[in-house]
Amino acid sequence: MGNAKALKAHFLPFTAHGSPRFRALPPLALYIHIPWCVKKCPYCDFNSHEARGEVPENQYAEALIADLESALPQVWGRKIQSVFFGGGTPSIFHSQTIDAILTALRARLPVEPCAEITIEANPGTFEAEKFAAFRAAGVNRLSIGIQSFNPRHLKALGRIHDEKEARQAVEIALYHFDNINLDLMYALPGQTPEEARQDIETAISYSPQHISAYHLTIEPNTFFHRHPPQLPDDETSAEMQEMIEQALAARGYEHYETSAFALKGFQSRHNMNYWLFGDYLGIGAGAHSKISFAQSIVRQARYKQPKEYINQALRGTPVQEEHEIGSCDLGFEFMMNALRLIGGFPAGLFEERTGLPIGSLQKQLNTAEQRGLIDRDYRRVAPTPRGQRFLNDLLKLFLP
Repeated sequence: MGNAKALKAHFLPFTAHGSPRFRALPPLALYIHIPWCVKKCPYCDFNSHEARGEVPENQYAEALIADLESALPQVWGRKIQSVFFGGGTPSIFHSQTIDAILTALRARLPVEPCAEITIEANPGTFEAEKFAAFRAAGVNRLSIGIQSFNPRHLKALGRIHDEKEARQAVEIALYHFDNINLDLMYALPGQTPEEARQDIETAISYSPQHISAYHLTIEPNTFFHRHPPQLPDDETSAEMQEMIEQALAARGYEHYETSAFALKGFQSRHNMNYWLFGDYLGIGAGAHSKISFAQSIVRQARYKQPKEYINQALRGTPVQEEHEIGSCDLGFEFMMNALRLIGGFPAGLFEERTGLPIGSLQKQLNTAEQRGLIDRDYRRVAPTPRGQRFLNDLLKLFLP
């Protein structure tokens, strides 16, 4: 989500009324949400819906383009530095539809010539057959939801692919793309440290450019929350995490965010933009946006249910909720994102992206430093290994 070509932002202090006044705006990314999947996973709390019957693909694409049209006055003339198709399972759509959406985007907003364009995909045979067509449509980064190469754990996670399909999908992806991400999970039901090691070593053996390794957590409003599985204890989970970090470091992967590891030059630009408090326009059912204006920063949420979203977007009213981020919340919102980065953030970036002097959080920063949760100097603020491990405790210090 970061971009070396992104505009450098310079901000004036808050106005007398407490509103920021920006001379220049941060980088802008586009998120496109496609809410359907073949089967809802028991751990998933995203806005995803099991496809029952035919998915209204053409109508939804029309709604996305209408949504983009309605948002143009808010982002007019600003360059899109990355695009991310998330879900759900975006690869459930045909490549022609993805192509049409990208064509509509380029007709309406300037897109950086080397913009990172990502689509999430599942390893199933049906999706893997589309990889070449997605590449031809302009997608240049593929993110594959492997989760595990172990048949027993795939079954426990409710995944519809098997180990063979997972391996085939990675091989096909590497043939067509020179930038892929593999999503893995650990601390799975009944998983041992040795099984976690086998998963990460299998992933590393393919030398993907990026690996995301997520600790399975039980989220509200999920099947696992209603029917909790037996998970490894905290000590075993910590052992798995340490092993994964060491294995990836030994093969040249930089641990740059809580769950993200990349070979040199392959950090996710789209995600870096989120973590460094850049702007993003989110279109699609339930999509969220953060958009900076001359004197304010606004958050939006689209209608969540796909049918209602389609109807509202085609009417030109896709936004269900909108609010301005108050000056008292800006510090926490920035830190909630930026402190996920292992290397932290340049000290000057805080003022550039919020309009607040970093000294406005002097008390909280002093406390965090005294507790050994951050390191800082005049150039950079970064979480310590202790701060990374106890990130929630660190972030609580910045609550308004």
